[in-house]
Parts: sequence; structure tokens; C-alpha cells
Amino acid sequence: MTRLKTHIWVSAYLTRLRLVEIPAFVVAKGDADAGAVLVKLNTLDGNAQLFQRRFDLMTGDRVWDEIAHGPETDADAALSAQRRTDPDLWIIEVEDRAGRHLLDEPGLN
Repeated sequence: MTRLKTHIWVSAYLTRLRLVEIPAFVVAKGDADAGAVLVKLNTLDGNAQLFQRRFDLMTGDRVWDEIAHGPETDADAALSAQRRTDPDLWIIEVEDRAGRHLLDEPGLN
């Protein structure tokens, strides 16, 4: 099975967010072909969630796991730690007061 290049997935994700008027920004650009992606959801109230995609060995699916939740400073600390261990990491920040990130929609896994 051919794997979708990261830069194509990121572009498609940003387009889907833009179509429903959810602001999003690429904070760190990683490897265009195979960089991992972290999504930070900033709810603009001082809190944030951080999501990372992983491969579920039991089902064979790719799923988005929440790896941080709470004060935005905690999410930023988790991002910094991840970035130190993976310089090819993409970081996307989504800003939505309603907490929408679209990662649970079909086609984004």
C-alpha cells in the first residue's frame, strides 16, 4: 500500500479546515515525504489539546490520540519535548473556540 506523503495530507487538512472557516497554521514544517504530524487545538481560553496519529496494531487503522489536554502551556511543553526528539515533525495549530479539529472525520486518519 502506498503511503500518502505528509505535505499532501497537511495541505488537504488545512483546506478542509479553511472550508469550514476554522483557522489553522503550520507552526513547524517537517519532512515533506514522511514527517509525523502533531495537531494542537487551541480553544482560545488558555487551554489546548494535542493530538498525534498512531497505527493501531489490533485493527490496522490509523487513529488520532490525545497526548496532552489542559493549560496551553502544558501542550506547548509536550510539543517542545516531541520536537527535540523528532526534528522532522510537522506541527499544525488549529484555533477554534468550539473545539473543532475535524480529525475524527472520514479521510483524515
